[in-house]
Amino acid sequence: MDLIIKNGTIVTPTESFQADLGVKDGKVAMIGTELSMEGAKIVDASGMLVLPGAIDVHTHLAMPFGGTVSADSYLSGTRAAACGGVTTVFDYPMQRKGRGIIETVEARKQLCDPEACVDYAFHCCITDLNDGAILDEFEAAVAFGVTSFKCFLVYKKEGMMVDDATLVKVLQKAKETGAMTNIHAENPDLIDLNVEKFLKEGKTSPWYHYLSRPEYVEAEADKRAIHWAKSVEAPLYLVHMADKEGLEAAVAAKRDGYDIYVETCPQYLEYTCDVYKREDGRNFVCSPPMKGKESQDALWKAIQNGTIDTVATDHCPFQSYEKDWGKDDFTKIPNGCAGVENLYPYMLSAANEGKLSFNRVVELCSFNPAKIFGCTSKGSISVGKDADLVIYDPNKDFIVSVNNMHSDYDHTIWEGKKLHGYPVQTFVRGRLVYDNGDFVGEPGYGQYVKRVGRI
Repeated sequence: MDLIIKNGTIVTPTESFQADLGVKDGKVAMIGTELSMEGAKIVDASGMLVLPGAIDVHTHLAMPFGGTVSADSYLSGTRAAACGGVTTVFDYPMQRKGRGIIETVEARKQLCDPEACVDYAFHCCITDLNDGAILDEFEAAVAFGVTSFKCFLVYKKEGMMVDDATLVKVLQKAKETGAMTNIHAENPDLIDLNVEKFLKEGKTSPWYHYLSRPEYVEAEADKRAIHWAKSVEAPLYLVHMADKEGLEAAVAAKRDGYDIYVETCPQYLEYTCDVYKREDGRNFVCSPPMKGKESQDALWKAIQNGTIDTVATDHCPFQSYEKDWGKDDFTKIPNGCAGVENLYPYMLSAANEGKLSFNRVVELCSFNPAKIFGCTSKGSISVGKDADLVIYDPNKDFIVSVNNMHSDYDHTIWEGKKLHGYPVQTFVRGRLVYDNGDFVGEPGYGQYVKRVGRI
């Protein structure tokens, strides 16, 4: 064995048990007691939980948006991921008119390869079908390991939105090729209507970001996307679900046997739209925005009863001076918040508080993401899987501050958040990359995860 983690409590989606864990050549090689220690590095995890590394299936690293580029590069974003117990990140390259899927992904892969501190995969955002050439490329993209494609029902002016016909074509081709369609669901026409009204009335504070995109704006698009997915019997993954009405439609479709999956994010579980009334409300501007307490309660209920499938972050931070562009005009605020380093600690702290079980956290943040998106070597502590492991101290208290995070941004919406329990070590394929507050990994160590399509 290369590494043995002793005396810890191993947590799976279904059970927790005390055992030793042996790692060989980057893989989980043995789980049991009295493992041979000869030549192995020994880590004593007494009193600790041993968890599979989290998989954040929704990040936007080095993303051009809103007149700037998101603050975290592939290096700083994946470094932060490692320090929060996230061992695989998914990024969203943006396909544009005239460009192919593999061409788009390869360009981002070349940026990521020398910088990635943890393993990584890609969804691909589809913005233009290029007279059908993009649809013809789906099969090759799936073979390349890109098995999910995102469509925006919003950002019309930015040239990112698809119409309903394009969405249906993507749904059908994804179903045919064993891929998944991801959807950002908001109604752009209603947003534009609201924005125009508020600007004419001189209502320009961040509060009106929320009021321009309230619950019904997201819910209508959620229900429309679900309707089309049901109509063509294609799988659909709803990203960053934030509203009760849309969630209820998704849950109803799931119960009727349709292949619908729901993701939410920690910011929607922690904050409500009241943050936009704060003096620093612009820092919380993201799309969709945080919603009211009724929606937040519905999200927590779905987390607890199993009808939400994954928790990811939509990590897309910007610097405070960039957020300040919209201090007096909410339409000029770059949309996005930090989260990749906070995902696992936040959810595990919620488990420590009794809001859900540690097993459920593993299911939401590791097992389900791997299963849904075809990461066959990830997502659980099982013999033969990658040794992506997190040692978690359930008694360690931690207060989040921009000063103890590992990103390149200069502020965080999680400033001052108190967590009970915190990761103390992270291993990626058996290699220690985070150790008690310090990043100890190496840029370029992360590998591209070639995913498999759905059967």
